[in-house]
Amino acid sequence: MDNKDVISVLNDLIETCKDGEKGFRECAEGIKSTQLKSTFSQRALGCAEAARELQEMVRSLGGEPETSSSIAGNLHRRWVDLKSMITGKSDEAILNECERGEDVALKSYREALEKDLPANVRLLVEKQCQGVQRNHDEVKALRNLARAS
Repeated sequence: MDNKDVISVLNDLIETCKDGEKGFRECAEGIKSTQLKSTFSQRALGCAEAARELQEMVRSLGGEPETSSSIAGNLHRRWVDLKSMITGKSDEAILNECERGEDVALKSYREALEKDLPANVRLLVEKQCQGVQRNHDEVKALRNLARAS
């Protein structure tokens, strides 16, 4: 991959992180449980930090880093808002949508890791992918608990 392609992959992941940050913040605002509010707020901060790390990497490669979320992420959040109005914003419904968002993030990271990335970039993307997997697994477990309640 040439430098321009690597920067493009990283900028796509920055959008993914920004989507996650906004998504977790909206979940924190909508969820009733104070424990889940705290969990989602922490996940939003983690996504923001991941975006900063990727932005630094883009700058180190001589590129201009992405600074906003994606159109698809904005559309997903609007869909969540609409669906929440219909379902009454139950914790389970919010957790379902949060898990769906993490599915998209995992897919983005896995696609990035299929590319021929430079070693230092690959290490960062792998580390962040593991964090996305942990977020996904935690959200899924919380959703399963809410579903069982």
